[in-house]
Formats: sequence, structure tokens, C-alpha cells
Amino acid sequence: MTASRVDTAPSGPLAPSLFTAPIAPLGRLPTSSLAAYGLFGMPLAMAALPVYVHLPKFYGGQLGVDLAALGVLLLLLRLADGVLDPLLGVFSDRARSRKTLIAFAAPVLALGMVALFVPVPREEGPLLAWLGVSLALVYLAFSVATINHNAWGAELSADPVERTRITAVREGLALIGVIMASVAPTLFGTPGNPESGLRTYAWCFAGFTLCCTLVMLRAPAAPRPTIAPGSVWSGMRAPLADPLFRRLLFVFLVNGIASAIPATLVLFFIADVLREEARQGLFLALYFIAGAAGMPLWVRLSARIGKARAWAVGMVAAIVAFVWAWGLGPGDTAAFATICVMSGLALGADLALPPSLLADVIGRDGRAHATGAHFGVWTLATKLNLALAAGVALPLLAALGYAPGARDPSALAALAFVYAALPCLLKIGAVAALFRFQSAARRSA
Repeated sequence: MTASRVDTAPSGPLAPSLFTAPIAPLGRLPTSSLAAYGLFGMPLAMAALPVYVHLPKFYGGQLGVDLAALGVLLLLLRLADGVLDPLLGVFSDRARSRKTLIAFAAPVLALGMVALFVPVPREEGPLLAWLGVSLALVYLAFSVATINHNAWGAELSADPVERTRITAVREGLALIGVIMASVAPTLFGTPGNPESGLRTYAWCFAGFTLCCTLVMLRAPAAPRPTIAPGSVWSGMRAPLADPLFRRLLFVFLVNGIASAIPATLVLFFIADVLREEARQGLFLALYFIAGAAGMPLWVRLSARIGKARAWAVGMVAAIVAFVWAWGLGPGDTAAFATICVMSGLALGADLALPPSLLADVIGRDGRAHATGAHFGVWTLATKLNLALAAGVALPLLAALGYAPGARDPSALAALAFVYAALPCLLKIGAVAALFRFQSAARRSA
């Protein structure tokens, strides 16, 4: 698939610095324009945290759905949803306006969240069916909005440094949304049962999403390439035909699985290993506040040493900070809070740098390729990470004898290992894969 030339990115001798060394910025977007664009990242993040963190405990704990059945359903839905993402990306490249697609998706996302966390059925069979339909609507709207929002950001600038600034602002505002999502259910819920507050949260989320959509419509449109005619299938295959994209995608997958496992299990760990369920909102807030506070650090570091190296530093920092959670037990509140802050500081690297690297890979030859198709595959990878985390970790824990509320030492040991140690092992593999990507980037420049 070909595309017409748009704003030219650095190429030739300058290209290696897209991945390995600092670059002098070419220009900056106005702060007001950047803020209007990035603001919509807040409702996207506010939807993602309840769906991927609170939903398993909401349906498995409060509503009493069988844990293994819930894990299988989430796995199937997330895999089916993810398969559509490359197709949605191809179609988004052929649309006239990314903002229009986002504006149509936003109300569907808002209403789907209300249906998801204000369920009507109470018996397990109808409840699972309700979950399946409402979650499918949320996934579809979330995919359309996320793919187009991320692709829009990649198209806003051809400057590699400015791309990191764009993603950092978007992900920084998203972290503020995550902080709101982590605290609000506790504030709205009853003491010791924050899941009860998810119903109120869903209604508030719906109104906030519509407000952010109106602001988003005031952001500037990005230059759109003219995509040459071709089949949908060829459009879906185009990103994976790029070896450098495949290498970066593999790093993203391995690192993403390492991050998705703790995200899926954190509430179980807090409730049963630490026995501090009343403080789960505090722990989540500390983690995401630290992530937002550390975001400027990763932007500056990537401009000095290169994005790939900065991302590797962030991964190593996350391993060093998080591995200690494996040895925690009841009452280790201060220790876990410290781990939340330290690992949260490393979070910014995972949020700001991979999408910026992807934008560099897409535009490294100075041409605008099918940005939506690339981000469609990227979004598929994100969902695959979360699907594997839920579909493998939850049934694995059930097979090892763990169930919500368990007090058996062997069951809690299994939960601690899967929650803390396994992700660190996966991140070590991601660091090794990132260095291979960096070497390939040098060779291809």
C-alpha cells in the first residue's frame, strides 16, 4: 500500500537517531491545541481501568459469577474484539475525518459502560449474557475511538521529539483519568466494598465522556495522506510486512503481558495477600500519580539518550521496584505503597515511548503510511496482552486452588508468584527483545 507524501520526517543520516540518539526538535504544537487533542485520553483511560481491573472482581466477587467461567468469557470476548482492530484501522484510514469517527464512538462507549456496571439480570446465566453484549459494545466503541485518537496523534507532527511530547501529554492526561477512575469507586462505594460504587461511577463517566468529546472537536485536524486504492486484506497485511514494525510489536507484546498480569490481579492481591481491601483506591492512586509525575522525566531522558534506550531503562526500573511484592504479606502496607510509587514512576516509559517509537517506525522514510492500520494492529496487541492475562492467569489461579477470599497459605503463595514474580521474568525478556529491535533499527537506517 502506498500513500502520498505529507510533512517530511528526517531520513538518511538522521534516521538512526529516531531510535538511538537525541534529536533537535523541529517545531512545537500550541499548548491549547495539544491539550484539546489529549483531553479525550482521559475518558478512554477512565473506561479502561474499570473494564480491565475492576470488572473481574465486580462480576466474580460481588455478583458471584464463577471465576473460571468469567476468565474464559473475558478471554473469548477480548480475542474476538481484538481481531476486529486491524480491520477498523484500515477503514479508519479511508474515512474523511478521525474526529468524526471518535464523535460517533463516544456516546456508544458512554452508554455501554452504564450497561456494563448497572446490570439488570441477577442469575448467573442471564448475567453472563448481559456481560457479553454490553462488553462487546464497550469494546467496539473503545476500539474505534482509541485507534483513531492514537493515529491522529501520530499524524499531528513529523518531528520525532514532538511526537514524544504529543504522546506524553495524551498519556499524562490519561493517567489523570486513571487516577480519577481508581479513586472514584472507593468514594462512591460503601466502606470496604468499592465495587458497589461502580454503578454511580458509570453514570458520571457517561456525562464526562460527552463533555470531553465536545472539547476534542475543537482540536486541529492532522494532515491526512491519500491512501492508494487496494483491498482491505492488503491494508490489514501492510503493517506486518514491515520487519521493523514486527520487532517493535513483539517487544510491546511481551512487555504488555508483563504489565497486564498485575493489572488483572492487583485487587485480589490487595484483598487477600495484604488484607488491605479498604486501601485499594489509595494504592492505585499512588501508582498512577507517580506515573503522571514521572512522565516529564521520560520525555527528557528519551530526548537525551534515545527512545529505545530510555524505554529499556524504564523496564529495568520497573523490575527492580516491583519484584519485592512477591515477598509481601498481611499488613505490609507501607512496603506495598513504596512499591506502588517506585513502579509507578517507571510506568511513564511504557506509556509515552512505545507509541512515539511506533510513529517513528511508520514515518521513518518521510512518507505517511497507513497510520490507522498500524495502530489497529497495535491496539490488537494491547487487547491480546489483556486477554492472555485474564484468560490464563485467572484459570491458572483457580487450578492452583486460589479463589477470592482465600486464606490457605499455598493458594496465597500462588497468587503472589503469578502477580509479582512472573511479570518480572517477562519484562527481562522484553528488555532483551528491545535491544534486538534497536540493533535492527540501526541496520535499517
